[in-house]
Amino acid sequence: MMKWLASNGNGKALMQAISKLHWHKNRLEEIQPIGEKNGYKRTIIVDERGVPLSIDIAPANRHDVTRLEVALQNRIVKPSCQTMPLNLCADAGYVGQLAENTIIDSGYIPHVRPRGEEKMEIKRNPNFKPRRWIVEVAHSWFNRFRKLLVRYEKTDRSFIALHQLAATIIALRKIGVIYG
Repeated sequence: MMKWLASNGNGKALMQAISKLHWHKNRLEEIQPIGEKNGYKRTIIVDERGVPLSIDIAPANRHDVTRLEVALQNRIVKPSCQTMPLNLCADAGYVGQLAENTIIDSGYIPHVRPRGEEKMEIKRNPNFKPRRWIVEVAHSWFNRFRKLLVRYEKTDRSFIALHQLAATIIALRKIGVIYG
């Protein structure tokens, strides 16, 4: 088989592709792609204007609730005063007692709603302020960085660093709009 690969015109490219397969392994957490999702999942916490406050990158085969505590602990900007209650709006992936306890223990008031329930509330109450779309818009801003949309990085450190750089650029753009 190896003689055929060496003599074939595409053998060199195929051998390089096979040898590079070992570089894509995640050294921090092994991802088993057999019957599960492979890739990554981005968990972000944003403020009410969409400025990223916390980013967590994890394998896609992990549940959202398992990464919630890490994202809440890695928050860059801590609240300055506790006069107003802190609200945390999340989607249906965070439904359950474990997620609710984690949110409450971190000092937030949980607002966990599926998308359809939020639409019904908007129809019933005209003064209702939808909050979850801000997080979806923030994910869209991250996806505008083409280097993040498809993972080309071999190491986790460089991939996380690119996400942090993108979050910094997004924050500077938002501050420029607010104070510019």
